[in-house]
Amino acid sequence: MKRRRWRLWRPFLRPIAGRKLPPELRVRNVGALAAALPGGLHDPGFDILLRRIDQSPILMGNRVRVFFRGPETFDAMRATIDGAKTEVLVESYIFKDDATGRSFLETLSRAVGRGVRVRVLADAFGSIATRRDFWKEMRSQGIEVRLFNVLFPHFFLQPFRDHRKILVVDGATAFTGGMNIGDEYGSSLSAHGGPWRDTHVQLDGPAAWAMAIVFTEAWNAAGGSPVVIEPLEPRTGGVPILVLDSRPFRGTDEIASTLAAIVAAARKRIWITNAYFAPRRRAVDILGEAAARGVDVRLLLPGKSDVPLVRHAGHGHYARLLDRGVRIFEYQAAVLHAKTMVVDDYLCVAGSSNLDFRSFHFNAECNVLFLDSDCARVFTDAFEADLEKSVEIRREIWERRSLPRRIGDSLARMLGPVL
Repeated sequence: MKRRRWRLWRPFLRPIAGRKLPPELRVRNVGALAAALPGGLHDPGFDILLRRIDQSPILMGNRVRVFFRGPETFDAMRATIDGAKTEVLVESYIFKDDATGRSFLETLSRAVGRGVRVRVLADAFGSIATRRDFWKEMRSQGIEVRLFNVLFPHFFLQPFRDHRKILVVDGATAFTGGMNIGDEYGSSLSAHGGPWRDTHVQLDGPAAWAMAIVFTEAWNAAGGSPVVIEPLEPRTGGVPILVLDSRPFRGTDEIASTLAAIVAAARKRIWITNAYFAPRRRAVDILGEAAARGVDVRLLLPGKSDVPLVRHAGHGHYARLLDRGVRIFEYQAAVLHAKTMVVDDYLCVAGSSNLDFRSFHFNAECNVLFLDSDCARVFTDAFEADLEKSVEIRREIWERRSLPRRIGDSLARMLGPVL
């Protein structure tokens, strides 16, 4: 027993690359197992099912803080970096050289000056607008910088992007969610009408250890220096967290099956906020099946977007969802960039994954799943507050769309796999 427990806490990525899910755990079948659990999400068997799907431990002993505004998030991240003693790991799809990016550069430079080892990984495509001089300045300060999948020599890998947003400090505190490093989260001068609405979380405890392991995957692929992570001693208490990470050919099927199991086990409500909604047909069916059996299924989606074509691709699925009883709301106050889920006042998910083809097939992503009623209350309250700034899409009104709009939405939906 001790030997098995030691293996469980060794620092390696889970699920392993190339793993094939057993037939009963695949998306089309796992719902039957989850639906059969007498206690739904609260059933002890649900924890076991999650571990079977993802092969990852549910980590205990965590504290969680949730952020919904950029300025407060970035203040907390910089304050944590200022307290770093040994190591800072930063991974961001977009790292801009605007005022926000430069404030992080200054904070990271101070950490290096104290003897802290700082590593920064940005996606080459996501951060394409960031000037080379910015990266040169970062390196001149002693920060180790790598770009993921630069055009050359990785020309044939360009469809694959690192979409994660991770900060880990001393292996003890981590941040993740939907926020990149840029001014759009705090500037009223945003091109899309005010600061973006997003969600980020701070994790103190073993979940930060797991996030550091996730960081090493893309860092190593980008040619970064080795990151040493020691085995973790299991803890008890606190918020139970499952880290759900993926990249092409590792973990994508597991995340899809996990979400399918959550929806099937739900008894009361499924409230989803998502920035880029262009799902596969099976995902639409799974949500529709939940609504048809009486679960309160609500989707909070963007009323304005920085990528309008993806928004219209989502519109192509609205009629089918509305017919099955799914309620759809579009957020009007600003660009909605959050990716969260709260279910049955108990389970919640936050991270970088969108409900689109790219997140499940081409991107490296990272999400965290909480099994905690207090966390769920925070997410529920935020969802209800967002509904007050949203417009519900009614079936009778949706049917009155003009013919050009109908055709445009259908064409955009067909483009979903390549968006």
